[in-house]
Amino acid sequence: MASGFKNFINKLNQPIGGGGKTSDKKRKANLALKTLELTPADAIKNTKNIRYNYKARDKDGNIIKSSLDALSKVDVHSYLMNQGYDVLAIDEDKVANKFGLVQLTTKEMSPKDLNFFLTQLSTYLKAGITLMDAIDILAKQAKKKSVKNLYNRLVFELTTGETLSEALSKQGKVFPKLLINMVKTSELTGNLTGVLDDMAAYYKTKYENKKQIVSAMTYPSVIFVVAIVVLVYIILYVVPQFTDMYSQIGSDLPPITVAIVSLSDFLSENILYVILVIIAIAVILSIMYKNVTKFRYYVQLFAMHIPVIKNIIIYNEVIMFTKTFASLINYDVFITDSMEILGKITNNEIYKLLVRDAVVNLSNGNSVSVAFKDNWAFPVIAYEMLVTGERTGRLGNMMDKVAEYYNTEQKNLIAQLKSLIEPVMIIFLAVIVGLVLLAVIVPMFNMYSEIT
Repeated sequence: MASGFKNFINKLNQPIGGGGKTSDKKRKANLALKTLELTPADAIKNTKNIRYNYKARDKDGNIIKSSLDALSKVDVHSYLMNQGYDVLAIDEDKVANKFGLVQLTTKEMSPKDLNFFLTQLSTYLKAGITLMDAIDILAKQAKKKSVKNLYNRLVFELTTGETLSEALSKQGKVFPKLLINMVKTSELTGNLTGVLDDMAAYYKTKYENKKQIVSAMTYPSVIFVVAIVVLVYIILYVVPQFTDMYSQIGSDLPPITVAIVSLSDFLSENILYVILVIIAIAVILSIMYKNVTKFRYYVQLFAMHIPVIKNIIIYNEVIMFTKTFASLINYDVFITDSMEILGKITNNEIYKLLVRDAVVNLSNGNSVSVAFKDNWAFPVIAYEMLVTGERTGRLGNMMDKVAEYYNTEQKNLIAQLKSLIEPVMIIFLAVIVGLVLLAVIVPMFNMYSEIT
């Protein structure tokens, strides 16, 4: 009886699933693995970061396998030791280094993700957590492997003695130049959390503005695509049925019907080629827009002269320009440096030219506002506020006011656009479908009149 009770207690003490012995054996096997011994050759640094795959053991005896971009094995080893790991192996990833995959992984972080990163980082720093530990916490919380690796790379750079701005700049195009410059300025002034908060608010505004514009354009885009699909279906499958009937009767067809029938015949025979040509044109135009400055300039110039659309684009550019300018001025960045940064962060070629003119004016001893005077792409209210800021010495404050004003104006404009889009699209659909139906029905009335 006593032995049975003892066996029952022993069973209760065993881990659920009966895996206790297995996990213990595995842990003991992991602990038995020998740590890596470095050689003098491992300290030789490369001219640029290369990828190393490593295997390490944490404090609980679990094996961790991952990769890290560094200049040498010693750098990777030091980082892992600082993290409290026992280093078991570090090997160069020859495939990734041969095909340049180290450079391909530096994808630009979106404004939404930047806002989250900066907000969280600022919160941890205000709570008294060190910078390195704060980013390490973000790495552990990250769900995406790419984001986790990014944060680990930042921690790695910080462990080698780099500043936060230097660590950010070493991540390729992941972090914007504006953020890197603002962080560099904060490191000189000692106000890192303040800059992080301001930059978080900046990227939140940028994300919300982009979201509003996308939201406004989604509905008409969907309606337009549906209209094209319906129109193509009618032309390819409905019109040919009436064409056969008209050919049997032999009556004369009106010009609009002849045009629709000809279009139907052409698409029926060449639909695949038409689709391929459309895709090719779209790809070519996209490549040209990204790589050819003059082409991008004229496309943006055309878009900025389309009624209603032009104001949305101009307001968005003014918001980003004034908001960025205000942040730079408020943190005592030289006005010449501010203009250079503004010229690099905008993708609008018209505004790049405006900024270049402002830089030229500054070099000639003139004020910034001269370049924006009587320019169609820069609203009069924004110009007057810019002049007032220069005269009163409150340029940063004035630019903040301009950003707030046009942010409100843009929201109102988008709301008006949404209310106008629905009736416009209904009229568009009615005209397109009406023309096709007219082309089909008119010959039927003509045949009826001939018979009677």
